Amino acid sequence: MHVSPLVWVITCVVILGLFVFDFFAHVRTPHAPTFRESAFWSSVYIGIAILFGLVVMWLWGSQYGGEYFAGYVTEKALSVDNLFVFVIIMGTFAVPREYQQKVLLIGIVMALVMRGIFIGVGAAAINAYSWVFYLFGAFLIYTAYTLVRDHGHEKEVEEERDSKIVAVAKKILPTTDTYDGDKLVTRINGKRVVTPLLLALVAIGFTDVLFALDSIPAIYGLTQEPYLVFTANAFALMGLRQLYFLIGGLLDRLVYLSYGLSIILAFIGVKLVLHALHENTLGFVNGGEHVAVPEVSTVFSLAVILGVLAVTTVASLLKTRNTTPAQ
Repeated sequence: MHVSPLVWVITCVVILGLFVFDFFAHVRTPHAPTFRESAFWSSVYIGIAILFGLVVMWLWGSQYGGEYFAGYVTEKALSVDNLFVFVIIMGTFAVPREYQQKVLLIGIVMALVMRGIFIGVGAAAINAYSWVFYLFGAFLIYTAYTLVRDHGHEKEVEEERDSKIVAVAKKILPTTDTYDGDKLVTRINGKRVVTPLLLALVAIGFTDVLFALDSIPAIYGLTQEPYLVFTANAFALMGLRQLYFLIGGLLDRLVYLSYGLSIILAFIGVKLVLHALHENTLGFVNGGEHVAVPEVSTVFSLAVILGVLAVTTVASLLKTRNTTPAQ
């Protein structure tokens, strides 16, 4: 897949433009978005992502289009799980609902920048060392195990992590426990101090790094094209703010989502290990020769991902059908 520098520049400018539009149209003036507003704009960004996938199919063929959609669906599913952590962070810092949009948008931009760095590092590592796929595969399988292990204790794990982050931040920065509108920094008695809004942003930024450690190896298991990896991440993150307000109250009902994601990550991890064996250059594995193992197709990968998400979502909603969503 050949992507010219001009296409990269145009893509980045368009994505940046969408984030700038999002800020001035929805975030600049603090407000708590309505369900209708969140649903409309979430649909708009999903539509843009689908349209982009069709453009990829038109310009580069169905193979790359399928890889993009598989990556996008996976990243979107992982982002929904990430929303649960965002809910915990907002609750921990008691962020007023009308200011949450600003924290989320800045956090999402930070996440995209950090993922861009990870994507570049990952692409360089893959091009230089094919055995990196062994590491990616093993890491995803371990991550799948931790999702199952920590299921039901996510809140305790995240609150403990947030408390450590805040403790470190307060040692370095002068802080206040009082909000001053949507300001990240304010003045008290002539002294510049950090508000809880900035501390919440620091917590989200730190968790974004951890999320990238999961998502980037996962999508490299579906496509080795950096352009598709970057755009799938960008479009999955782009509608995350709206999705937070759209389904925030329903997150508690997705009780089997972690199990579904663990299956998907384990599946991609095995796929990466099989690919590593197929491309093997390690001397202590089969004498440094390629191992004749089956390769998992993009179509099959997409079918597995969609199937697992559908089953876990339906099972979760049936399990909690008599549960009132949290407000």
